[in-house]
Amino acid sequence: MSQVQDTVFGIIAKEANIDVSKITLDSTLKDLEIASLDAVQIIFEIEDQFKISLPDRDPNFDTESVRGLVEAVEKLVAEKPADGTPAA
Repeated sequence: MSQVQDTVFGIIAKEANIDVSKITLDSTLKDLEIASLDAVQIIFEIEDQFKISLPDRDPNFDTESVRGLVEAVEKLVAEKPADGTPAA
């Protein structure tokens, strides 16, 4: 498990109050019975933790699935400027 994946799983588990063992890359937030307000909080926490900004309604980013979230975070972290400014 990558550092990004481990951190994203931890954030989802904490914010949704579920056991991390129930989360897989193939899970969707709906599968995990995560309410929309909890999903928003998960996104905010991910953005804060990684100092990134996940784009709203971008077809290139799947924020409904755990795999999509992990891949989006990995992509944005890789693109983040060295000065620490959030990648958009």
